Amino acid sequence: MILKDEIKKIVRLQRKELLLLEKGVIREKSKEIDLNIPLALVVSGIRRCGKSTLLRQLIKKVSGFYYFNFEDLRTTGFELTDFERLSEIFIEEFGDQNYYFFDEIQNVVGWEIFVRKLLDRKKHIVLTGSNASLLSKELGTKLTGRHITIELFPFSFKEFLKFTNKKLSIDSFQDYFIEGGFPEYLKIKRVEVLHELLKDILIRDIAVRYNIRNLKILKEMAIYLITNIGKEFSYNSLKETFKLGSINSVISFISYFEDSYLLFTVPKFDYSLKKQLVNPKKIYCIDNGLAATNSASFSEDKGRMLENLVFIKLRSCNKEIFYFQDKGECDFVVKEKNKINKAIQVCYELNSENKEREVNGLLRVLEKFSLNEGTIVTFNQEDEIKINNRIIKIIPCWKWLLE
Repeated sequence: MILKDEIKKIVRLQRKELLLLEKGVIREKSKEIDLNIPLALVVSGIRRCGKSTLLRQLIKKVSGFYYFNFEDLRTTGFELTDFERLSEIFIEEFGDQNYYFFDEIQNVVGWEIFVRKLLDRKKHIVLTGSNASLLSKELGTKLTGRHITIELFPFSFKEFLKFTNKKLSIDSFQDYFIEGGFPEYLKIKRVEVLHELLKDILIRDIAVRYNIRNLKILKEMAIYLITNIGKEFSYNSLKETFKLGSINSVISFISYFEDSYLLFTVPKFDYSLKKQLVNPKKIYCIDNGLAATNSASFSEDKGRMLENLVFIKLRSCNKEIFYFQDKGECDFVVKEKNKINKAIQVCYELNSENKEREVNGLLRVLEKFSLNEGTIVTFNQEDEIKINNRIIKIIPCWKWLLE
């Protein structure tokens, strides 16, 4: 519990700080947002990717609003019962308003009860949170059918160009390829920013939240997976590598990495859900810069860096992504509306040594799923191949990212 006078001070200070901050680069996701729908709008994504900036951009679209940031250390101890005090202060300070903006609201146990009451009063609510599982669990129990979730990732290539004031070129793409899209890192270019970000995710978003005592194993597993981006792994192999007593510990750790948006797993495609669950998976990271600064060996493998970049783009647009392996391999097949409709191969540089393997792997997928066209994403090559009445487009990644 926090005293009313303390909450009032925090509200005033946060509002003052909020209005002093820059508007920032307008995020592409803002185009999807209608503030006047009768549903709670939930913006989720990894820590420091720009959720608060997006919130500020949305606030500037309305004339009157309430705002509170639960990530603020001054709010430590805020409980469900404090929401009533907060509501009273809002009205006393700013009158009766219709728009509520809350940052990192999942830090308060039972927050969804308060949000439901606001919805019942026809108020408009925007929430941010950096844990996918906690948000979805709470939203699913108290706010079923009364919310829309939008996932925010670090800057896309287009947003990167705007933020850095760089012109579209292979050189600017090379910068994005290596540096990634975390705003704070791009601003000051100090690797400590991304080292501290990883530490914050592991400690604050995972260890503290899930009461994990063995922080050493948690960190070692995260670094190991970041080092092996684009490679296959199994829960059992990780159990053996880290000498864990139970495979359930591995499954839990992987789910924590995914819930915090740090890492993502991609299953091998199979019509059988059971086989999908037991087959080896591949691992990818939210951001090339974050991965490169926390793993020396990853930054040396340009092919896997390109593959990770392609995955990030696909994941930010599509939910169901698989890799394909059956008489040939294909890096990504994308499923929409219960049907595989895209097949994408990633190859840093297509040459005489790898062309047959890459093309045949893609053709196998096109034939299996009756697709007429596939894509090979390269670093900077462009071409088109027609074979067996099918078209394979070879496209530079920088151009593909802007499609």
